[in-house]
Amino acid sequence: MRKITRYFSLALLLAVFSACNVMDQKPYNAVLRSELSAEDIPFLYTGLYNLAQYKPTENGYLQGDFCGGDFIINGTTTYASAGQWIQSLVVPTSSYIHGPWNGYYACIYQINEFIDLVARQTYNPDYGAMVGTARFFRALMYYNLVTRWRDVPLIVHNTEAAVPATPEADCWAFVEEDLQAAIAACPDFTSKWYVSKQAAQALMARALLAQGKKAEAAVYSEAVIASGLFALDEVSKIFNGKDNTEEIFSFRNKTDENCVDFADNFYKAKPSYVPTTAVINQYANADKRKDVTIRNYDGTDVLGKYVNQGEEHHQLYIIRLAEMYLISAEGLGYDQGGLARLNALRVHRGLAEKNITDEETMLKAVIYERRLELLGEGFRWFDLVRTGSSPAGLGEKYTVMPMPSRELNLNHLLKQNDLWK
Repeated sequence: MRKITRYFSLALLLAVFSACNVMDQKPYNAVLRSELSAEDIPFLYTGLYNLAQYKPTENGYLQGDFCGGDFIINGTTTYASAGQWIQSLVVPTSSYIHGPWNGYYACIYQINEFIDLVARQTYNPDYGAMVGTARFFRALMYYNLVTRWRDVPLIVHNTEAAVPATPEADCWAFVEEDLQAAIAACPDFTSKWYVSKQAAQALMARALLAQGKKAEAAVYSEAVIASGLFALDEVSKIFNGKDNTEEIFSFRNKTDENCVDFADNFYKAKPSYVPTTAVINQYANADKRKDVTIRNYDGTDVLGKYVNQGEEHHQLYIIRLAEMYLISAEGLGYDQGGLARLNALRVHRGLAEKNITDEETMLKAVIYERRLELLGEGFRWFDLVRTGSSPAGLGEKYTVMPMPSRELNLNHLLKQNDLWK
């Protein structure tokens, strides 16, 4: 992160995937920043989707599940429990730690370059939505960084100088600022493959919930629900690659360009990772999610959300309407409409309504529902952390990620998180 190249790599930025219906252009190799021009902007904009998907690496999107205690390495006798596996993963020298950190900042670096390039050009009305999308992706990267590491370097304009960690509250303020800009600039939803105003509103709801601003989070989640652009749909459609009304924003993986292969990790005869028996047993027989989320493959119970959907693509779910129902449920509370949102989701999933009369029971019910609804989508670890629980009973130390050792060696202004010293 400390050493920044003077070249702007376009090979990744210009990788084009068919789902976006963008022009098929041969990538450049690398060009000097000074040689970038307005002609490069559409290509670089397309590349932002590629970067945001691939740069964080698989672990950048799976980390919340791996560290949340609901998955284990398949077929291993090394780890007797998910807790032991987490203890082996979450160490300063682990690739599970430094891989996502490096990926988030690599993406932020390229986003900053794109925003600064646009700012140097003569005004073009098309640029507004492009920069809005760029700020959405930057907010998504910082959301992931702050929820994991709390105080992190906040880099708005690229620099070769060492950058100290910025207090968590200031990082959250920046995330909100980026998302407000994205909400104002991005167009209304047309396709789940594109960033939209509603996707930015949904990410704002997620970011506000992460800070404990529950009432404000409910306002944004309700705005998405009230837009009329989405509706709860059948899980059998959502997780089998069929058209549905629930996805707000997703990435599409072309199989021949695929380096974030969730299907290979989760859904095959001998997958890399499998859900624990404990979480599998939480699904009621009547729950429509059960037979889609947990599928049996050659005698092994596996996560079924990332089925290889043929030669066309794999899929990575970023924002779904069900999450907005659950954010509203938590934000509004049992007596202000939140219970109605929770029960609407449960009924749609084939379950009975709940009768709740106090906030403590309401929060437990929402977190329980989030565990089942969002399994394998990256939420579990932080849901435990933000509600005061220790992942897998490992204690306070595991409620924050350690700073990667490599970053501490490169950047003398960074310090290890206190719990990891």
